[in-house]
Amino acid sequence: MRVEYIQKERLNLVGSKGLAVVRCPEGGPFDQRTTVNDQLKTYMKVLTHIPSWLKNKYLLTGSFFVIWMLFFDFKDVLSAFERRDKLNELQNSEQHLKQLITESNTELNLLKNNAQSIEKYAREKYLMKKDNEDLFIVSTVSQNK
Repeated sequence: MRVEYIQKERLNLVGSKGLAVVRCPEGGPFDQRTTVNDQLKTYMKVLTHIPSWLKNKYLLTGSFFVIWMLFFDFKDVLSAFERRDKLNELQNSEQHLKQLITESNTELNLLKNNAQSIEKYAREKYLMKKDNEDLFIVSTVSQNK
């Protein structure tokens, strides 16, 4: 497209700034000359329908920033929730493992100090028996209906 600048006074328009005339190539979809003034009038009609609070540059910048921080940033809200859930899961696992460690330590102390607990532990965990004993294993099968 070729743009020519002409003076507004030639077109009998108010103001002294230059006005652009857009000329489309011959044989193009528009063979007529359209002025930027006509285009500006159309643009202004569209802008009058947009509420003024949507044209506020501070509101647009702030909303862009909030949307960016909520959804696109590395530390967005969804990732924060996922990390918090993972942290809670790891803390629960840590508590469970600490409980297992304390149980194992108490069992170890019993085994170190009491001979009867060693025999009981060997019979229950490793199914050991004395020479003159017979061992019968009774297992209970729970039936869920």
